[in-house]
Amino acid sequence: MADFPSKVTTETSSTPTQSSQQGGNSLRGLTASVTNIMDMSFIRSIPAILMMVEICLGLIHWALIASAPYTAIPAYGWVMFVAVTLWILTTILFLMILFSAQQKITFIPWPLTVMVYNAAATVLYLTAFLTNASTVHPYRYSYFYGHLAAAAFFGAVVTVAYGASAFFSYLDWKGDGGNAATNTVPT
Repeated sequence: MADFPSKVTTETSSTPTQSSQQGGNSLRGLTASVTNIMDMSFIRSIPAILMMVEICLGLIHWALIASAPYTAIPAYGWVMFVAVTLWILTTILFLMILFSAQQKITFIPWPLTVMVYNAAATVLYLTAFLTNASTVHPYRYSYFYGHLAAAAFFGAVVTVAYGASAFFSYLDWKGDGGNAATNTVPT
């Protein structure tokens, strides 16, 4: 049997400062690994900006309705259902696209799915906005008139954002994202 040396050194050739920058438990390594997972080109695109607008203004929309006595008027139940449900689904869809789930789940036709989602969300938000705007009265619940009127405004803005998202997702689905000069066929 071979005898082990009395002193064993476990030092490596790298310095401790270099090993802490390679990942491990450092925050810099964690942020580097997270940004490698995220699709940073998506963040800078128009559909991503529209989704962030839908998420932020949708949150404001349903928070304004939730701060008023929305249970007194049954129509606000529909507005809250649409606002909260689409806010949750848009947040999930945004995170799935941000972390490139469409590359991992390939059996779903993503351009068609996103286009159908945005078109359905536009129609649902349009009905919710019209319901919200038609039930705002300055003399009924006068203390909450400002909340409900502001909610109607934000509902309109979110409806337009979903409509724009539906348009851009239609262009993505159709595959006609370029301009007319690059899509011409010579005769």
